[in-house]
Amino acid sequence: MKIAITSTEPSLDATVDPRFGRCRYFVIVDTESLAFDPISNESAMESGGAGIKAAQTIVHSGAQAVITGNMGPNAFETLTAAGIKVFTGATGPIKQIIQQYKNGVLSSTEQPSVGSHHGMGVGRRGYGQR
Repeated sequence: MKIAITSTEPSLDATVDPRFGRCRYFVIVDTESLAFDPISNESAMESGGAGIKAAQTIVHSGAQAVITGNMGPNAFETLTAAGIKVFTGATGPIKQIIQQYKNGVLSSTEQPSVGSHHGMGVGRRGYGQR
């Protein structure tokens, strides 16, 4: 089975990126062979629609599940409409997350874990507010 994990680096030795739409990389992993294909997230720097574009990347990758820290409503809808299972709340090393997935420790998510535009940093210092 192919799964997609949001990643800080293009490697199985990286950690899970807590953001879905604005993660740096997706690591697409075959859970049986552990063969992997890192994909740079081209939508990470988009001014809008990053979650939907990232979700479309996953749909085209052939992954049957996504594991990430958080996911907003637009990406969640896009993925679940395509029949892709979503797992949120993941933290730590990617190799550990793969093992947790294979052992059935992770539970699929039934709703988005954050609101729209969560990963953009709106309302935080450095974005025009003091």
